[in-house]
Amino acid sequence: MLALQGAFREHKQMLERLGAEAVEVRKPEHLAGLQGLIVPGGESTTIGKLAREYGIDAAVARRVEAGDLAVWGTCAGAIWLAREIPHYPEQPRLGLMDIAVERNAFGRQVASFEEDLEVEGLDKPFHAVFIRAPAITWVGPGVEVLAYHGKDVVLARQGRLLASSFHPELTGDLRLHRLFLDLANNLVTS
Repeated sequence: MLALQGAFREHKQMLERLGAEAVEVRKPEHLAGLQGLIVPGGESTTIGKLAREYGIDAAVARRVEAGDLAVWGTCAGAIWLAREIPHYPEQPRLGLMDIAVERNAFGRQVASFEEDLEVEGLDKPFHAVFIRAPAITWVGPGVEVLAYHGKDVVLARQGRLLASSFHPELTGDLRLHRLFLDLANNLVTS
């Protein structure tokens, strides 16, 4: 997982509960041998600036474009993955996922909430934690919507890229982390 800032420790604990080896990525060379990268929630501008400064964004982009790295962005990580960020066009981002993301779409920290979501492919609802959450406001033709909150897209997939507006690492429910491991291990086709 990208360990520059944000909730990477919680993701690490979830992966370890599933028996996966979790590596903290702080430099491009830390990506060597990895099949997947989780970009945690946190502060999206800080994550983008640090990833650019350390050269991680270019290294991740090369690996994704080569087809040998799955990436999951949660909350701020989803913003970093997005091609477009309305109202913040200069924000540093990876920009590889064909989505537009509206920052803080559900309000400030005091407006944080939890809700059960129907997620495509899961047998029962997923309890989602939203903290200063973004909404996916537009998806390109190659993007599959996996969950909505009302009319807002909050979980989407494009090939081996996954974006969630919420924080699954705060729930104890391992199903989305298991889905990501399947993506990283090429068990789920695009």
